[in-house]
Amino acid sequence: MLNIVIFGAPGSGKGTQSDNLIKTYGLFHISTGDVLRDNIKRGTELGATAKAYMDKGQLIPDDLMISILADVLDANREAAAPGVIFDGFPRTIAQAEALDTMLAERGTAISTVVGLEVPEEELIERILLRGKLTGRSDDNMETVKSRLDVYHNQTAPLQEYYKAKGLYQAINGLGKIEEIFADIQKAVDKLR
Repeated sequence: MLNIVIFGAPGSGKGTQSDNLIKTYGLFHISTGDVLRDNIKRGTELGATAKAYMDKGQLIPDDLMISILADVLDANREAAAPGVIFDGFPRTIAQAEALDTMLAERGTAISTVVGLEVPEEELIERILLRGKLTGRSDDNMETVKSRLDVYHNQTAPLQEYYKAKGLYQAINGLGKIEEIFADIQKAVDKLR
């Protein structure tokens, strides 16, 4: 089982590179952002709770995210058998520890963490462009700045957490999508 955490700031290319990993390795994709946006679109109770946090650029509480993730994994056991890409999760050390525990309970673990590293000016430019192209309401300057502050204060420490475990692989997130993915493939293929 190949379990990959795709890690990086908002706008670093996690979704794009996750798609490439899915196609290449046949992995099951869990994007907490997609799961949350789906619940918001369907008007579920979870969606309403999540929207209140997302509209402020804040992270969803850990216990809520862990519960959502466990439900998604358990409902998709067969599809997840080759492995899973965790996109947008974990975002805190507490979530990483909870993910480790949850995976251990299911007889597996994180194989590697692919860290997409992109300068902040480029991140802002990418997110604002994405907002114009997709109409995502959370891709505006005020929310972007808040999301980047949250990332630097709460999520960035995960880099050291995973480096200490020997799992973090830094990938330059600037350049052509295909070139970035070639670097990711080299990092992942070393595990096989």
